Amino acid sequence: MTVAALYRYPVKSMLGESLTRATITERGLLGDRAYAVLDNGTGIIASAKVPKRWLGLLSLSARFVAEPVVGEPTPPVEITFPDGSVLRSDDEGLDTALSAALGRDVSLISVPPEGSYFEELWPDIEGLTPQQLAPRKLIEDTTTRHEDSGEVISRFDISAFGAPGTFFDLSSLHVLTESTLDRLRELNPDATFDPLRYRPNIVLRDEGTGFVENDWPGSTSALGDDARITFSFATMRCVMTTLPQGDLPDDPDTLRTIAKNNRIEIPQVGGVWACAGVYAEVAAGGEIAVGDPHTAPAPA
Repeated sequence: MTVAALYRYPVKSMLGESLTRATITERGLLGDRAYAVLDNGTGIIASAKVPKRWLGLLSLSARFVAEPVVGEPTPPVEITFPDGSVLRSDDEGLDTALSAALGRDVSLISVPPEGSYFEELWPDIEGLTPQQLAPRKLIEDTTTRHEDSGEVISRFDISAFGAPGTFFDLSSLHVLTESTLDRLRELNPDATFDPLRYRPNIVLRDEGTGFVENDWPGSTSALGDDARITFSFATMRCVMTTLPQGDLPDDPDTLRTIAKNNRIEIPQVGGVWACAGVYAEVAAGGEIAVGDPHTAPAPA
């Protein structure tokens, strides 16, 4: 296996950067989700997982003005707005411009406030979430409100399984293989299974077929010369994969196909979920590049 692509998302839920090289640290890909948008009225960390409120985030893109360096302050980012205008994170008028674009009073932050959380909408798609009574209680216990459609919106602590002080939803790395994308395209040739829908950090080119990542949780693997990652659990897919972003159209069938064909038990959260890809934590940091070898996962 080799590294086929690397992606970094400097601002949570905005479009990000395609990289040829990256640094992996104990907190994930260096610079990934370094910033987030804070809803000043509610204290919620903005996430496009609630499309009615935050779909506008996916019309914004962010890139670093300089490459982040381990041990140094995080560099500013440039944010490109739908009209083509560009503002930096250290520009005085950025928060005003973001508030106008998103229709809410917001600010860009680089440190999560204590007790930070995000919200997630559960779209009405058969097979997306656990149907058994006990796992379903996870959603019921986290329900904070309902959308006008009646769909449930849950509240979750930020970076529940990731490094403290980060803006990840769950884990610090997300890995996806080309074989999984190829299998999804076979199952539904009319849907758009672009890797950008799934916001991975690392896309691997492999010789397997089907959903190969399903068997990886609990194993470790090497990337490049020094980096080692430990796979934790399959990646549950959400409404963000269906949303229009960049050149990709709105496409609910991307999520329906996963929910119909790849439901995986996840002991860490309970129940069987619609999954594609796998989360990972960093066992050893290092430099990686597109084209680097990736060793087959081995038991941890």
